[in-house]
Amino acid sequence: MLQNMLPTSCHCTRLRRAAHAVTRLYDEALAESHLTVTQFSLLRTMSRLDAPYISTLANATGLERSTLGRNLRPLERAGLIAFGQGSDGRTRVVRLTRRGTQTLQRAIPRWEAAQARVDAALGERKAEQLAQLLEEVTAG
Repeated sequence: MLQNMLPTSCHCTRLRRAAHAVTRLYDEALAESHLTVTQFSLLRTMSRLDAPYISTLANATGLERSTLGRNLRPLERAGLIAFGQGSDGRTRVVRLTRRGTQTLQRAIPRWEAAQARVDAALGERKAEQLAQLLEEVTAG
């Protein structure tokens, strides 16, 4: 399927194609957990930050608040996260529920398997180079 794509010299198009392919690989690995890689990433970040403010979570994930809100709603409907009042009443925090924590813990081995597949496909040296290049690109 990917072999039939038109060649391009556009870096943006190449990055988007690569992101799509890698996202599909992770989504397939996480399918049994009923999470997408985006949802997994949000749950994992929330777990690391321990009930962050919405703005803190947006900054940590690099998502705009509106995009973050659209991604959080399905997690709330599924009972995986809950919103609460922040310290000043004008802010909101988001935390994992017990069900969210359990779902995340069951998904981690699936994410690790996907991560290992990407590492194996690239090899250690290329995986490290890719990580470095992506850090440089996102740092701006």
